[in-house]
Amino acid sequence: MVLGAEERAALKARTSRGLIRVVVAQGVMAVLATVVAWVVAGAAAGLSALVGAGAYLVPNTLFALRLLLDAHRPGQANPFTFFLGEAFKLGMTVLLLWLAVYLGGEHIVWPAMLIGLVCVLKGYVLLLVSGKLS
Repeated sequence: MVLGAEERAALKARTSRGLIRVVVAQGVMAVLATVVAWVVAGAAAGLSALVGAGAYLVPNTLFALRLLLDAHRPGQANPFTFFLGEAFKLGMTVLLLWLAVYLGGEHIVWPAMLIGLVCVLKGYVLLLVSGKLS
């Protein structure tokens, strides 16, 4: 199947909007998890939720930015770039979580940190509920 120039441009635009929506939804979920943890269990829990959310949100945002840049580059995308980006994202997430535990020590509120992480991982649910997934 060969796409014309207009079809390729429309596909790139739709893909770009989708990437941006996912990152924004994950950011909203990070803020919600942080605020709820802060209100329910205090500042340490709020900060722990923020750290957990950020451990996935930051690498994922960088990966999405890389994909956006590749989408607007002339020529075809390299599938290896995607897999390399995924590996980078997962590795950075593990590294950031380890760093949080190493530096935070006993100040980490584990349930809040894990809830922050899971909320960002499930950010697409916000898109499903709002009907903005496609």
